[in-house]
Amino acid sequence: MAFVLMGCQSYALKQPTTSAALDLKNPEKRVLCDQYICANSAGVSKELTIKYLGQKQADRIFSQGEFDHTQFTFENGIFCDTNTKTCHIDRYYNASGKHSAIAPKYTSALFGQ
Repeated sequence: MAFVLMGCQSYALKQPTTSAALDLKNPEKRVLCDQYICANSAGVSKELTIKYLGQKQADRIFSQGEFDHTQFTFENGIFCDTNTKTCHIDRYYNASGKHSAIAPKYTSALFGQ
């Protein structure tokens, strides 16, 4: 029995401890994808989602009704806004009403800054 528990504990340690541990894919210049959407500097893109994630996934996302394609949160919590051309570590605001810290890696990958 101890062997099984040890195996389970080992497995649990290999899993990401937070959603921020998930990395986004950068399949081409200025494109970021998670397992649900792909986006470029204009916002969430149906064409890129089809290209990199398939028609079935694009249909799932784009058949859910209208949504703002210019502000979006990836599965790892990274929030991007095409109007300000920045990505932030999350979508939340601080007590002063300002966005969370900028995520330079993703801002650069998506907007080239």
